[in-house]
Amino acid sequence: MSARRLDGKARAARLLGEVEQRVRACIERGVRPCLAVVLVGDDPASQVYVRSKEKRAAEIGIEARDHRLPATTTTDELLALVAALNADRAVDGILVQMPLPPQCDAQRILLAVDPAKDVDGFHPDNLGRLMLGQPRFVACTPQGCMLLLADAGIALAGARALVIGRSTIVGKPMAQLLVHADATVTVAHSRTRDLAAEVAQADVVVAAIGRLEFVRGEWIKPGAVVIDVGMNRLADGRLVGDVEFAAAEARASAITPVPGGVGPMTIACLLNNVVLAAERRAGLS
Repeated sequence: MSARRLDGKARAARLLGEVEQRVRACIERGVRPCLAVVLVGDDPASQVYVRSKEKRAAEIGIEARDHRLPATTTTDELLALVAALNADRAVDGILVQMPLPPQCDAQRILLAVDPAKDVDGFHPDNLGRLMLGQPRFVACTPQGCMLLLADAGIALAGARALVIGRSTIVGKPMAQLLVHADATVTVAHSRTRDLAAEVAQADVVVAAIGRLEFVRGEWIKPGAVVIDVGMNRLADGRLVGDVEFAAAEARASAITPVPGGVGPMTIACLLNNVVLAAERRAGLS
């Protein structure tokens, strides 16, 4: 058996096509969706991510405002910029690219972003709303994972789902979304005693631990669905996930490749959130 590969690039392209139509509707109402991107310092990976987000935004008609700050920027200076963006009615979404330089207090910065413009879905207000089942914005990577599962027709109600990783960016919101979909959810992490045994019981495995091929293919339950959130770069430049792909593909019924799986969905869902904020400003939502 060889697993069906869940094509994130194709699904993201469809979502962006839908978002582009909604952008046009906003513009017809006099509202141009706008994303403010804040990049502090010159981290090469962050620069690549920001360029990719801004390129996709421009392609579908979203205005991307680029705020590049030097690596010496202080927390207070960054807070002042965030306050100005919060007050700017033309800005629908604010994205502060992580990681920040060590002298910047990332937690204070994230808390300072207006929850109504927190298109990443990281603010405690938005995470709390998600827990209550009343989301304003859903964190982009978990949102993309759920869209891939839905698109593939994966039945989640009653399924055993394992989320490996407990970050507030992926693991925790992912677990909440699966709970809302009526899955029976377990969250595993670095202190989990027998991860192999947990994986072996799971009908759906979401790996978001950030460790190169840490989840062995032989652990996967035959017929399970594997969503690999990991993005680990090898010395030769290739990207691989948190799951041992070839061995897992031989056992799973469906699996996301790396690259080309979850990654494209994350950017598409970010822009979806930007337009959702613009629709609220335009009275369309």
